[in-house]
Amino acid sequence: MKESMIFWKENVFCPLAHTLKVIEGKWKLPILWVLSQNGTLRFNELKRSIEGINNMMLTSSLKELENDGLINRIQYNEVPPHVDYSLSEIGEKFLPVLDELAKFSTELMKREL
Repeated sequence: MKESMIFWKENVFCPLAHTLKVIEGKWKLPILWVLSQNGTLRFNELKRSIEGINNMMLTSSLKELENDGLINRIQYNEVPPHVDYSLSEIGEKFLPVLDELAKFSTELMKREL
């Protein structure tokens, strides 16, 4: 865990920077939003719900979100393969944070107009 931690300065861990690193990238927030709106989805359902994402980016973003604990991945051993993705408990707890961030962003954009 320590190698993935972000430090503000030597030996001072910055939790906010760590969280921002976990959600960084073009596709992670759209994936979290789609899962928050739709519950459990399969890979192709997710792909159809996020305009412009390709298989490689969806796969890598899902893997990172799973490794960081924000989503659950359940694989069913059947033919054809069936994998479900959903928000984890910590992913659900993150939604109000995103909502507050969106409210702040809206206020900030109004000031810039």
